[in-house]
Amino acid sequence: MRKLLRFLNHYKMESILAPLFKLLEASFELFVPLVMAAIIDVGIAGKDYAYIWKMGALLVLLAVVGLAASLTAQYFAARAAVGFSARLKHELLEHIQKLSFGDMDLMGTSTMITRMTSDVNQVQAGVNLVLRLFMRSPFIVFGAMIMAFTVDVQAALVFVVAIPLLSLVVFGVMALSIPRYKKVQDALDKLLGRTRENLTGARVLRAFHKQGEEREHFTGENQELNRLQQSVGRIAALMNPITYLILNGAIIALIWTGAVRVDMGVLSQGQVVALINYMSQILVELVKLANLIVSVNKAVACGNRIQEIFELEPGLTGPETEETWPEEVEAKRLKEMAPETGDAVVFEHVGLVYPGASEESLTDIHFSVKKGEVIGVIGGTGSGKTSLVHLLPRFYDITAGRLLIDGVEAGQYNLRGLREKVGIVLQKSVLFQGTIRSNLLWGRKDATEEELWQALRIAQAEEIVRQKKDGLDEKVEQEGRNFSGGQKQRLAIARALVRRPDILILDDSASALDYATDAALRKAIGEELTDMTLFIVSQRTASVRNADKIVVLEDGRMAGLGTHEQLRETCEVYREICKASERGGSKV
Repeated sequence: MRKLLRFLNHYKMESILAPLFKLLEASFELFVPLVMAAIIDVGIAGKDYAYIWKMGALLVLLAVVGLAASLTAQYFAARAAVGFSARLKHELLEHIQKLSFGDMDLMGTSTMITRMTSDVNQVQAGVNLVLRLFMRSPFIVFGAMIMAFTVDVQAALVFVVAIPLLSLVVFGVMALSIPRYKKVQDALDKLLGRTRENLTGARVLRAFHKQGEEREHFTGENQELNRLQQSVGRIAALMNPITYLILNGAIIALIWTGAVRVDMGVLSQGQVVALINYMSQILVELVKLANLIVSVNKAVACGNRIQEIFELEPGLTGPETEETWPEEVEAKRLKEMAPETGDAVVFEHVGLVYPGASEESLTDIHFSVKKGEVIGVIGGTGSGKTSLVHLLPRFYDITAGRLLIDGVEAGQYNLRGLREKVGIVLQKSVLFQGTIRSNLLWGRKDATEEELWQALRIAQAEEIVRQKKDGLDEKVEQEGRNFSGGQKQRLAIARALVRRPDILILDDSASALDYATDAALRKAIGEELTDMTLFIVSQRTASVRNADKIVVLEDGRMAGLGTHEQLRETCEVYREICKASERGGSKV
């Protein structure tokens, strides 16, 4: 948590002024009981109404000045806390963007969302409270005790007994509740994860009639969270009755002692009232301090969870050339390293083990691809097709063998340069809120209108856009909800084509297209992008039958490599896939 305080560096002035103005407000508050004592002893006792009005005006003045100081302190504290939170969220998101797929798989999406939202909000609240109350509450407690001693030493001895007892109760309750708050946060994490699964998988749950089971799981986890929160609440609920019992006992002792001292002529009635007011101030501030410490401990726990993400080093690294070297220097460096082989991609006995897994997902993958070739990747569900193509843009790093791209090991590229060379259309097509144009320009910011239309034409998406009233400026809702599955896939392919990458990967990205559109798409790519190396991942043999090479995978291993005709003769796995495709009605 301490490392996160660097985000307050831009708000040093606010972080100093907020507690200072709170101390100013507390100083005015400590004078109020003395003014009240003067009103009782002088104004009321002597029936001096002018004095009462004068001291009443002083009370109003103290209240107004104290309120102004409090509002000013709140402004600076809120400015510092919100600014701290904004900078923290920006840097946290930037760091998450640097993490590999494996890092995200290891950490979990739901916990990252919780840490970016709920945890950051808790830390923000903690920073705000610390700036406002961390110095004010102790100042009031000790200040009130000192002021009580200035009124009467013997009566103030009640404070010496009451304050430790109040502190014992307040901080004892706090010590019991803090560990339970951590359990509550963990249970909340679990519940949020369950909720996210239910929302994202709602269609699957309905398709398999699993709503009842999921409701039971959710109810169980929700009840566990409820039980933990009630447990903490019961402990926290002990604070008020016990502290008020001690407070009232102390007030009785003060009145008893005060009555004796008044009768002796040592104290006045107003001074007794002032002592009671100081005791009440101490109780209020101790409760505030306890709540502050609970909030700070929750904020520290949340801050530590956030820091865990910052301490998670990106699993994928490359040469630090993006910022320090010009592009032409980087290109020259790679050219000097690359032999003239004509191979666009070479897999040399490549293996892959996912983070946290005990077995290889890919084993001994060995083949090469010439520039401009079309490579089909086919196999059953779970055979490793997506894992294979995810190695090219280094979404995951190989764990065995070598992967060469244009003769250079993939790890020698900086990530930005590699991913500009490799374009990919993922299985799930995602469009972002904005316009069709803004989505296409993700491929390349400086693409011309002509290049955008050419990419749409190749991707068989030109007609979709032409039919829209606003054309390229047609609105796209979040996740492209106003487009069908096939339209989203074609627009996602067009977005990848705008970049004109050296290597293009279509990862089962035509699954929502009919056979005619799929064939037209492959024909257009083959005719217009002859210099582009193309990887087509599909479960349809029709999609890969015309490829220069087809890689057949089974359980993460190569079951065959060759053309459609060769594999039908030599590869049993491929023949089974062909038979399945024929039964499904596709042309092979």
